[in-house]
Amino acid sequence: MDYFQLLPEGCVSDILSFTSPKDVAISSATSRGFSSAAESDVIWDKFLPDDYEDVVSRYVSPWIFPSKKELYFSLCDSPVLIDGGKLSFSLEKKTGKKCFMISARELAISWGVDTPWYWEWISHPDSRFSEVAHLKAVSWLDIRGTIGTEMLSKRTKYGVYLVFKLVEGHEGLEIANAFVRFVNRVSDQEAEGRASIVSLVEKKFRSRKRNVKHPQKRFDGWMEIELGNFFNDSGEDEDIEARLMEITRLHEKGGLIVQGIEFRPE
Repeated sequence: MDYFQLLPEGCVSDILSFTSPKDVAISSATSRGFSSAAESDVIWDKFLPDDYEDVVSRYVSPWIFPSKKELYFSLCDSPVLIDGGKLSFSLEKKTGKKCFMISARELAISWGVDTPWYWEWISHPDSRFSEVAHLKAVSWLDIRGTIGTEMLSKRTKYGVYLVFKLVEGHEGLEIANAFVRFVNRVSDQEAEGRASIVSLVEKKFRSRKRNVKHPQKRFDGWMEIELGNFFNDSGEDEDIEARLMEITRLHEKGGLIVQGIEFRPE
């Protein structure tokens, strides 16, 4: 017997609100007593970020949803553009934690402005943004992205990823350094001293150095390489900077397409 059917719906909603989105989905599938309560806006309002109304107001294309549950799962399944297309926003489905991707146009890319012989700005059919950065040829590769911790979910560990593609004939992207730092706590020099070694080339290059990170293929067809991670504790107003660089081996590098840098809950 499903004893939860005997409880008032408001009581069941209160119980579910203390669980997680994943638990609600499982409970509604296994108990009729939970299924109707699982549709309640009261529950899904608690799973949405505290500032979701502010984020929704920044949509490039306003959306209207009949329920908080539909809004929640839409944000999990379909990242939306905000702030004039400078950022994309989504939610991690199991927890409701916030995820942001900074578009390539908002990154600090050395030689990336008004130098089309080094970097060119093009549209790409697979990109969520209107433009991506295409590296044609440089010897000095340096890409930085910065986000304020107050935008992210509190008490959450984040991984930071460069989201990219390689074009045929790419070169010089086998080894680079990457790090993530709190801008006001850790200097560039300190961060560079403990930077990790990454490769943007998947399985085609074997380095003699140990602990080289290699890229992974994403569900959306792009590649990603982890630049580092950090714990966002209280979400105070601090800046986090992620950086990918190869500025010591001054050989030619080219064939990289950058969509953005993603900050994603781990």
